[in-house]
Amino acid sequence: MTIVKDVEARGTHHCETTALGVLLRHEGLDLSEPMLFGLGSGLSFVYWDGKNMAFPFLGGRVRPFDLTRNLAARLGLTLTVKETTSPRRAWENVAAPIDAGRPVGLQLDCYHLDYFRSRTHFGGHVVAMYGYDEHDAYLVDTEQQGGAVRTGLAGLALARAERGPMTARNRSFTVTLPARPSSWQDRIIPAVRDCADAFLAAPIANLGHRGIEKAGRQVPGWLLRAGDPRRDLPRAALLMEKGGTGGALFRALYRDFLDECTLLFDDGGLRTGHRLYAEAAALWTDVSALIAKAGESGDAGYLQRAGAVLHDLSRVEKDAMRVLRRL
Repeated sequence: MTIVKDVEARGTHHCETTALGVLLRHEGLDLSEPMLFGLGSGLSFVYWDGKNMAFPFLGGRVRPFDLTRNLAARLGLTLTVKETTSPRRAWENVAAPIDAGRPVGLQLDCYHLDYFRSRTHFGGHVVAMYGYDEHDAYLVDTEQQGGAVRTGLAGLALARAERGPMTARNRSFTVTLPARPSSWQDRIIPAVRDCADAFLAAPIANLGHRGIEKAGRQVPGWLLRAGDPRRDLPRAALLMEKGGTGGALFRALYRDFLDECTLLFDDGGLRTGHRLYAEAAALWTDVSALIAKAGESGDAGYLQRAGAVLHDLSRVEKDAMRVLRRL
């Protein structure tokens, strides 16, 4: 058995920030999950649907691994990323840093993980790995999935090699702090401005506040769009509230990030942004509850109400980002 010493196996709410937290704490930098999310300019929105999709995808964050890249660039971290199609090399890329006493991040498809509670393919899942033995890998996943968990090595290899939407080729990564770290507090305002710029200037109508507006137009028709409304709609609602797909979890993280910022900076724009994202997080919870009720009851009226709330959300988030862009 090989276990990295002094790893704090703390599961938080979102997979990528959970893994980053493990890696950075081991390096000596302990930031809250909302701060990691905000410094990585992690907030976004996408409404995506297509003929080959069983059900629409709503994403409330930037693309998988973009948050990690953003955070590394902003804090001056050395981000070492390895990818390969070779199963042997893939294992060597993971075992080597662990053998050297460092945890490693992995991007994979959670469908193949033994402990995962929902058997759904998602190739953008991220975990931290801090040990292994003859049979199992020792991982840190979100609090919802158990925090410190184990999974079989064979399943882990399948999860890392899976191909499909949002997957990577056996991607593993480590982070290293610079010899003379700069103040992370100085990077907060640029991170907020960058996030607001991207949200407001999204190049297509599926993204940013225009994507939320589009969701408001499409969601009222979801009873007809769903293959199995009693399954598909409650599942979408659960992902929105607990998994972040759609916005509820990620809006709450960004609200808490802005709250931390107001403690560091006396700025009216930050306070306004925090107030508006507190409103947005609550409204997203309302949307997910209405969608779940529509699936359970078959009553399209709940979806009409959800669409109306989404129209309000598009306005609220656009107003918030306009303020934050001017910081």
